[in-house]
Amino acid sequence: MRLRTASGLAATLGFAMASLLIASPASAQVSGCEPLQKLLTTRQSMVAKITAAQKAKRKMTPQEACSTFGTLVNNGNETIKFANANKDWCQIPVSFIDGLKADNARIATFRGQACNAVKQQAAMQRRAQQQAQSANPFAGADSITGGAGGGMKVPRGAL
Repeated sequence: MRLRTASGLAATLGFAMASLLIASPASAQVSGCEPLQKLLTTRQSMVAKITAAQKAKRKMTPQEACSTFGTLVNNGNETIKFANANKDWCQIPVSFIDGLKADNARIATFRGQACNAVKQQAAMQRRAQQQAQSANPFAGADSITGGAGGGMKVPRGAL
């Protein structure tokens, strides 16, 4: 998973969140709009972690990317749902919601790529284990070693 794409993502998300906070400073004071602030703070924290990993020049593993982007997509879904339901009351600009939807779709694409890489990696490991077991001539249930699969059979009956 390339973190270069995560840096563009972090910049886009940071800009979108800043524009919301600048565009509607009264929104935090309106009763009932606090969940949006909490969702955006959580989102900003997740993006900061991605950015910090990039600055440390540490590549995310596919498992980390799948999990991190999955959490970010879930947060985006909740934020979009709340923003749509409360856009008038909380004075949320439609352009912010549209930007958040586009960003969330892009993050979902990154998550899909990372999670597919995890699945492919697991499938390759299973195949390698199966090949290693089938290549061992002593790996049978009735074999000398007592393992599962084929192998040299121990004669049955009286010796």
